[in-house]
Amino acid sequence: MSNNSNSINVPEARNAMEQFKMECANEVGVNLKQGYNGDLTSRQAGSVGGHMVKKMIEAYERSM
Repeated sequence: MSNNSNSINVPEARNAMEQFKMECANEVGVNLKQGYNGDLTSRQAGSVGGHMVKKMIEAYERSM
């Protein structure tokens, strides 16, 4: 079993999560591309991840 925290728990969701990540990157103004994005700063990468979490929490709260 992998200890990679970036693994997808539901393999069928991989494409949807990739699309969601690209949408969030676009919304925060980060030029994210398919594949390697090692040229991003930590701040840029963190803003994408933070925006993803924010949107997931908002979606969950709306479903309550």
